[in-house]
Parts: sequence; C-alpha cells; structure tokens
Amino acid sequence: MSLRIAVIGAGPAGLALALHAVRQLPRADITLFDARPADRDVAADPRTLALSLGSVQWLQQLGAWSATAAEPILSVHVSQAPPSFDRAQVRISAAEQRVPMLGAVVAYGALLAPLQAAWEAAASAAPQRLHTRFGTPVSALKPLAGGVEVDAGIVEGFDLAVVAEGGVFADQARKAIARDYGQTAWVGTATLQGGERGQAVERFTRQGPAALLPLPPAADGARRAALVWCVAGADDPVRGLDAAQRLVVLNTVFPSEAGQLTALSPLKHFALGLNAERTLVDGRCIRIGNAAQTLHPVAGQGLNLGLRDAHQLVEALRFEHDVDKALRRVEWARAPDRWAMIAATDFLARSFTWRLPGAGLLRGAGLAALQRLGPAKALLARRMMYGSR
Repeated sequence: MSLRIAVIGAGPAGLALALHAVRQLPRADITLFDARPADRDVAADPRTLALSLGSVQWLQQLGAWSATAAEPILSVHVSQAPPSFDRAQVRISAAEQRVPMLGAVVAYGALLAPLQAAWEAAASAAPQRLHTRFGTPVSALKPLAGGVEVDAGIVEGFDLAVVAEGGVFADQARKAIARDYGQTAWVGTATLQGGERGQAVERFTRQGPAALLPLPPAADGARRAALVWCVAGADDPVRGLDAAQRLVVLNTVFPSEAGQLTALSPLKHFALGLNAERTLVDGRCIRIGNAAQTLHPVAGQGLNLGLRDAHQLVEALRFEHDVDKALRRVEWARAPDRWAMIAATDFLARSFTWRLPGAGLLRGAGLAALQRLGPAKALLARRMMYGSR
C-alpha cells in the first residue's frame, strides 16, 4: 500500500509508531514532525515512566529497549492506609503470574534516546521514504478530500496524520471529556533501606494515592524508587514542608513492606486531571497517547495505553488497504481497552474526594477480597501487563 503518513510528535508513542510502521508498512512514506531541535540531548530527561510487560516486549521487538537502564517490576504491593478494613492489601508477583517481570521503570530520556536513535538509523537507510522534521512545530491541520493538510511552515498534503503530541494536563486545552481532580502530584526520587528490590508499592490514603516505583540502585548500591505523591490541591499539605519534614511524613504514609525512606530529592509538582477525546478519529486525523487521553497516574497506565494505540493503528493499516476502513477498525478495536482504563482511573481518582461514611472501608474490603480471589487477581494482573485484548 502506498501511503503518506505524517507523525506529529516524536515522543515515545510517536517514535514507536513510526518505527513499527517502517517495518510493517514497507511502501509507506513517513514524515516525523517535532518542535524540539534535532540536537537537543533527550537522554538527560530524568522523568520516570512505568511500563507494562506488554510495552517492554514491544519495545524489545522494535530494537529500542535498554535493559541496563531500566529496573524490572517483580512485585506490586497495594494497600490502604488506616483506618481501614483489616488486611486491606493486594500483592501481585511476577513469579506468581509466571512471567519474568510485571513491567519495568525507566527514565524518560533512557527510553526516548534509543527510540530516536533507531528512527534516525532507519531514516538514514531509507531517505527516499523516511523524513525527519525536528525543530518544525505543526501549527494547523486541515481536512482534505481523502487526506489531511499539515501546516508546518510549509504546507504538505498527507493521506493520514497521527497526532502524538500530548503534554501534561495543566498545559492542555480542555477536550470533550475534561475533569480537574483538584489534586497535585509531587514527584521525585527516594532512597530506601530495607524492603524488596523490584517492588512497586501503592498506598491509598485519604488525600490520594502515593506510590514508590523501583529504580536501578545508586552507585553505592542503595535502593532507590521514583515517588509519586498525590494530595489535595486546594489545601496542599506538602507545599509548606521542608525536605526533612516530607521524609518524616512519607514514612508514616507507606507501609512497612516498602522499607524506610532515608533520603528524598527535591520534589516537583503538577496538577492532575482527566482529558479525553470521545473519538480518536477525525477524518484522516487520528490521535494517540496523551493527545487522545491524559489520565491520573494512579494506575501508571498512560504511556502503555498510548503504545497500544500506536501498535493497533499500524496493524490495522497493514491488513486494511482502505485507510478510512482501517481508522474505523482502530476506533472500534481500541474502545474496550481505552474506555475501561479511562473509567477505572477516573473512578479511583474521584473516589478519594468522596467523604461518604464507609467509603474507605468499602475500598479496603475490595482490596482484601481481591487478594483472596485468585482468578480475579490474575485477571487484574493480566490487564495491567497487556491491557484488554
């Protein structure tokens, strides 16, 4: 199939889609646009990403995964802070699910750099059909009969435009479905003593969820974890604390299974909300990843959802020669996974704002029941690893 594709946004989702399209759509002409300059050092970006097992496996297939830069997630411990239902906790392990890992944690730059290097190598090998437009922001998209016009200083026509530029909730225009949770996420790096290597810990509190995601050890061998600490935005209990005070509070937030937090990096913060398009497709334009939906980090599934969007789109184009039919197929195929994840994270995020009597006890009872129900726990683990298939 001869097809001109514009990929707008060279983040992880956009680059993964472009690389997959290089292999699966050998006759496609692909142009990758991004506002950032080509010489920017993307490898230094320290932001942390949680990837599911399915995402890791796909990145390995693309030849864009560095195992040495990532820390595998070998177990997940989810619990609710007291007062709560007794034994309100769930533990899922890779050994229990008979997989090498449940997922992995990697710095944004350590993920983006090999993806970009793989794209640049592919583009150098096939310059007649693969084109890179770094330092070229796209200012407008205009629908055409059987295509789309991309305005990036020079106007070009394409058969299909894939928008993969997302960003964070606070910087986005409101979409068809928008909700400000009134919460703030504080993020940074914690040093720990004790606990299990490769363990991810999530704690539900009255303020919101807090999580520790395993990172590669420090140079001296000390355990490290990425911290995501969600609290009420209007009456933020973290903002006025110094580093020592934050460390004391966090050691009361997390359960003993997490180990003891001994040091904390400076924390950054951002507002949390939901932004979601009702439909991925608009004519010959399709949105993926954060361009289609921005989720609360409670389940750590935002990028995984975007990577599954990208994979599904290329597979649909591979097997369906009619572009419009392929886009309709993607819309229907992605709906169960997409809307289930949007609904689940939205419910969890909003439930912390409820002050109904017994709400905490019900959440705790649900966690305790899930721990006892092996098949239900296995289904949840599979959804977290692979999404809805």
